[in-house]
Amino acid sequence: MLKFLSVKLIRFYQKYLSKGTCMYIPTCSEYTLEAILKHGFFYGSFLGILRILRCTPWCKGGFDKVPDRKRDLKWVY
Repeated sequence: MLKFLSVKLIRFYQKYLSKGTCMYIPTCSEYTLEAILKHGFFYGSFLGILRILRCTPWCKGGFDKVPDRKRDLKWVY
């Protein structure tokens, strides 16, 4: 249920509120959506929040894919 609601909220944000500009590929909302679909609501939301915190005007940006496994997150620990 949480997963369904979060996906609907992200889709609403993408369609009506987002400007579509981001330094990263995929955008932060696309990244969060993919993370939630791949890893579930709690861990996917955690990954999305970390991504949004990294997305600052001083970041380099570039391609940033959703990790496949938890142990791929060496920079978090």
